[in-house]
Amino acid sequence: MTEYEPVIGLEVHAQLQTRSKMYCTCPADYQDAPPNSHVCPVCLGLPGTLPVINREAIQSIIMTGLALHCDIAEHTKFDRKNYPYPDLMKGYQISQYDLPICLDGYLDVQVDGTSRRVGIERVHMEEDVAKLFHRTDAATGEAYSLVDVNRSGVPLMEMVSRPDMRSAEEARQYLMSYRSILQYLGVSTGSMEEGSFRCDANVSVRPKGASAFGTKVEVKNMNSFRAVFRAIEFEIERQSKVLDAGDRIVMETRGWVEERGVTTSLRSKEEANDYRYFPEPDLPPLNVKRSWVAQIAELLPEMPEERRARFANDYALSVYNAAQLTASPRLADYFESVVSALGKRGADTHASAKSAANWMLTDLTSLLNAAGSGIEDSPVSASALAGLIALIDKGTIGTPQGKQAIQAMFTTGKSAEAVVEELGLVQITDSGEIGAAVAQAIADNPQAVDDYMKGKESAAKFLVGQVMKVTRGKANPGVVGGLIVEQLEAMK
Repeated sequence: MTEYEPVIGLEVHAQLQTRSKMYCTCPADYQDAPPNSHVCPVCLGLPGTLPVINREAIQSIIMTGLALHCDIAEHTKFDRKNYPYPDLMKGYQISQYDLPICLDGYLDVQVDGTSRRVGIERVHMEEDVAKLFHRTDAATGEAYSLVDVNRSGVPLMEMVSRPDMRSAEEARQYLMSYRSILQYLGVSTGSMEEGSFRCDANVSVRPKGASAFGTKVEVKNMNSFRAVFRAIEFEIERQSKVLDAGDRIVMETRGWVEERGVTTSLRSKEEANDYRYFPEPDLPPLNVKRSWVAQIAELLPEMPEERRARFANDYALSVYNAAQLTASPRLADYFESVVSALGKRGADTHASAKSAANWMLTDLTSLLNAAGSGIEDSPVSASALAGLIALIDKGTIGTPQGKQAIQAMFTTGKSAEAVVEELGLVQITDSGEIGAAVAQAIADNPQAVDDYMKGKESAAKFLVGQVMKVTRGKANPGVVGGLIVEQLEAMK
């Protein structure tokens, strides 16, 4: 069997968070609006209307291009991309063809501890299309479609990678890194679930070691990072089997079917000449001043890669944990707020940072995932989590009680101090009270006592567990261990 190498390139569309649409003054925030309420003659494509370029959208794409190490064009223009489809109100889409705004960038991705540089061919501006809703008449059983024009004309930024990725995991990490950059810049929500971040994958395979590309297939309809990964994996396997059978790959567009875990043929793949591009006659060419690009460059915030390095250095975190915490700006901001709150309580920075990372990446993340929420919706505020960590550091509660407390905090939104008091989670530290439980454990477990006397020190740990069970985990483990050894040694 021939060993094949995948060749993968991604086309990513991101809706920009502008106040108005790309070429008109209609509000761009359409998610919760009634159908066809954010429309005007321009985005409806009525004859005689004239588009006007959205300056905020151009600034957003320049920011993105700079963050991706692209060259920013001094001279650019818009083009008409012609194709007939019911969601295209004008019968054409205003896009960019041969003179995009951003060119020749790159994005570094990390896979299994190895960095790989993926080239970016271009980032260009276009407009989104309307949204189709497919329905079936309950009475007649006939299918029909409805059109909501609210989305039509929303600024859409397309980023086209070079075919530099060699695995589905590289593609997934590339997508996640790009979304993180957009969120740090504040130019897009990057939500695949809501449709503001969409990806098409170009996939081909070739014999390992070959330099020529194979026939590429475009894969659409992937609405999650997991779906992108699974679709590319499936397509690599499908194409490899086709070639092994002696057949040829057909250049086509295929759709990912999530329920079945397969791609299916949609149509033959279009080429640029199929769209009959020509310069948009209603928009003048755009000249981008270098002084404006320089001003925009000064607005760039600390980017994910820079923040990741700072977290690893300033907080002594592992590279892995630093990467997890900086995946989104809100998560990173939450973390630094927890560390800051602990610092005001006199905690050591490195110790508090590690505690904050542990609680955020384990218990809190688990609770958020179960609730289907993000860190921005967490009922446990940064100051509340800092309060919980402070109680553990002071010995007021132990880690098991902390796990109980954070669940109650998440459910009720109350502070750590409040739930600890309400649930009676305060740790027992009184030697007299613990001593009685220790004595009882020793009396009830003669075999463990005998093992300890014979030099088996693990027997003491067993007895610690028995005391913790009797006290329902509320006894201070350090005090328990000391008293057990003290009483056992006195018996020798």
